[in-house]
Amino acid sequence: MTRKFTSRVIYSAAHVVADPLADNGPGRPATVDWDATIAYRRHLWDLGLGVADAMDTAQRGMGLDWDATKRLIRRSAEAAGPDDLLACGVGTDQLGARPTTIEEIRSTYLEQLAVVEDAGAGTILMCSRALAASAKSADDYKALYAELLAEVSGKAILHWLGPMFDPALEGYWGSGDLDEAADTFVEIITENAAKIDGIKMSLLDADAEIALRRRLPEGVRCYTGDDFNYPRLIAGDEFGHSDALLGIFDPLAPLASKAVQRLDEGDIAGFHAILDPTIPLARKVFEAPTFNYKTGVVFLAWLSGHQDHFKMVGGLESARSIEHFGEIVDLALEVGLFPDEHRAIDRFNALLKVAGQPKRTLA
Repeated sequence: MTRKFTSRVIYSAAHVVADPLADNGPGRPATVDWDATIAYRRHLWDLGLGVADAMDTAQRGMGLDWDATKRLIRRSAEAAGPDDLLACGVGTDQLGARPTTIEEIRSTYLEQLAVVEDAGAGTILMCSRALAASAKSADDYKALYAELLAEVSGKAILHWLGPMFDPALEGYWGSGDLDEAADTFVEIITENAAKIDGIKMSLLDADAEIALRRRLPEGVRCYTGDDFNYPRLIAGDEFGHSDALLGIFDPLAPLASKAVQRLDEGDIAGFHAILDPTIPLARKVFEAPTFNYKTGVVFLAWLSGHQDHFKMVGGLESARSIEHFGEIVDLALEVGLFPDEHRAIDRFNALLKVAGQPKRTLA
């Protein structure tokens, strides 16, 4: 039976499992192992986490093309039980980052929204590379988001993804100045609050998130996307807290589940005792270039036994170094992440052998 949290709403942004025998090289259409991909989502639901699907953790814009994304949305929705949280990303990735008209951007967003709503999933309005390249001012963002939210049948989550995750989104909301961009974002939220479930902040700036969180209209949640500072933000302060929609809660799902259960029991110290030690691992997985964090997420899924191989769509398994992987292994061992540490080391040793490096042993 799926666990339920009472104190926080927690989503894990979930990865996809590539078909290891397919041609999933750079620039190729994605071929997904659907059974393993859906099994991982069931694993997250069983732990009580919601699934934020078809997001950047699923390699949107970095290997997962729109045709594969449509299948992912539909299959995840079919697999979700009546009590399982599922929200899916709506964007414009068919357009790439080329300048175009606002009308074309709008119609592309609506095309994706129709797929998500037809599947019965919740909506996450993702940032658009095409909009960042095409908008002339903050007014273009205000007008377009108002139009899009009017078309959402329920409520949506708005996503602010910083340029550390996608350099093509520099200057989103019409300004490269964080304070000016935040003012525009808050104006959009305030004017359309009845259509907004919450906002996801992915700027890796805890103070900026807290400041914006305190400006939100009543009833609008702040879902932290800060993979560096999540314990502090989820625990909150005397003025409120963040819920969560995190890529790092893909590999950390078992620990995240235990920690939030402690919060449900009013045990804030117990929550921190579980999650605070995971911060060095999260910061290693998300270190610059941050957009390559997906490689660490899939690497940990392989070592943890959730998939039988370390291959990714877009050939992204090559995006990090052997040294980087070794540091991830050490940090994951320190927090007791692996269900079977011997299996994890055996799998890492297989990778080391291919790289011509000496094997590792458990201490």
